[in-house]
Amino acid sequence: GVVANQPQSMAGTIDVHASQKGAWFVGLCDRLRLPVVVLVDTPGFLPGRGQEVAGVIRHGAAFLQAFASATVPTVTVVLRKAYGGAYIVMNAKDLGADYAFAWPGAEIAVMGARGAVSILQRRKLAESPELRPELEDEYKRQQCTPWPAAHGGYVDEVIEPADTRARLLECLSEA
Repeated sequence: GVVANQPQSMAGTIDVHASQKGAWFVGLCDRLRLPVVVLVDTPGFLPGRGQEVAGVIRHGAAFLQAFASATVPTVTVVLRKAYGGAYIVMNAKDLGADYAFAWPGAEIAVMGARGAVSILQRRKLAESPELRPELEDEYKRQQCTPWPAAHGGYVDEVIEPADTRARLLECLSEA
């Protein structure tokens, strides 16, 4: 089975409906003994009062639980963006992915550069708002790459996009 974010729909954010659908599908794959491939491109959970009222935390937790309790092999590939808790819910290595890969251009971080700089550099920005582009670029270079994640063991390997299919087949044949 394949679980993936669609960046052309709501920028790939995870909402209540996606969480419900994902949890159901991962559970189905587990019951049918089908390995799960996860293709990640998400900036996070969809914010907003409507989502909170609808139970995005509860449904997101159910999605996470579906991966955490799956007994079938799971392989995760970060294609572009993987931010914060949404990356964990999308079967991060720490959640139990058997294999986790990232493409060289992937951004794996707690949050995007704009938000992180707004929080981490708020004093500097208050004094010199014109520094924002430079500070964001620095954050992107240092934090929003797959290399710190690979070094920290959050992904097993950074792979070239052209090698993805072969690596997936290799991992799934070992399972």
